Amino acid sequence: MNDGHTDETVLVTGGTGYLAGWVISGLLQRGYRVRTTVRGLDKAEQVRAAVGEQAGGRAAGAVEFAAVDLLRDDGWDEAVAGADYVLHTASPMPFGSGVDLITTARKGTRRVLGAAARAGVKRAVLTSSGVTADTGDPDTAATESAWTPPSGTPLRAYPDSKILAERDAWDLAAATGLELTAVLPTFMQGPMLGASNRPGTVEIIRRLLAREIPAVPNIGWNIVDVRDIAELHILTMTSPAAAGRRFLGSGSFWWYQDIARILREKLPDEAAKVPTRTMPDIIIKLLAHLNPQMAMVRPELGRTRLVDSSKARTQLGWHPRPTEQTIIDTATALIANNALSR
Repeated sequence: MNDGHTDETVLVTGGTGYLAGWVISGLLQRGYRVRTTVRGLDKAEQVRAAVGEQAGGRAAGAVEFAAVDLLRDDGWDEAVAGADYVLHTASPMPFGSGVDLITTARKGTRRVLGAAARAGVKRAVLTSSGVTADTGDPDTAATESAWTPPSGTPLRAYPDSKILAERDAWDLAAATGLELTAVLPTFMQGPMLGASNRPGTVEIIRRLLAREIPAVPNIGWNIVDVRDIAELHILTMTSPAAAGRRFLGSGSFWWYQDIARILREKLPDEAAKVPTRTMPDIIIKLLAHLNPQMAMVRPELGRTRLVDSSKARTQLGWHPRPTEQTIIDTATALIANNALSR
């Protein structure tokens, strides 16, 4: 697939990221020129090898790189220079990153979008999160008109980083005239590009396959395929209907127990020992006092989150794949990449 956009350049931030790899591949397949940011140019070959799996080695070889840091001003104007579009997918992730999530997300967003505004790009697309559109009512689906208030608590630093960074983005767009769109993905799963690129979100499936947990917590997620979210970024980049708007990207809600069940059904050899019994809630509540990951999980026990992503489907023609396929493709990729060990 090549739609002949060879005269247009797209800057994608965070080139080594899970989502960014699929975004870059999709852009290359459509014929765009792609430039991506990395913290060091030593990462260039890693990115080229990963996206080459989908876009082909020749296309991946043409990707340009800019070495910049979300916490430094240096180089951002040069990185954006000549770009027609900017897709800001880079964002710090919780647990083990060793960074101030909120500061990095907010300052990074201001730097990237500020440079985009100064360069006069046609449009910038921000990767936000579904957590920014919570209605606060468990019986009311999240929609793009809802704005989650920040919690201000350390355990909610990651959601707060997305909430505050998106608010900063819209404020900057209003002040500068930058044409902005925001994509709000829910819980991304799907195959990773490159054996070394294993995002934290796929840990839920890896731990099942690696038999690291004896039972599954009574929690669930609105799962969406990373490949479909990459497609949504590209749709929002050029669609006239997307200018100045937010778009939720979500698949269906799946309980952890149902994920385990489908793995055992569809991958009977590889997933024969995946646990399917439910862990008592009291264990999670006790572990929450010792483990920050369990503390984040605790409020989700038994909770079904409703998300309405019909806006993207009806206005942009976005069609996410079935969640069951995403789960199986994630597991298959983990197994194929020998990525079941920590």
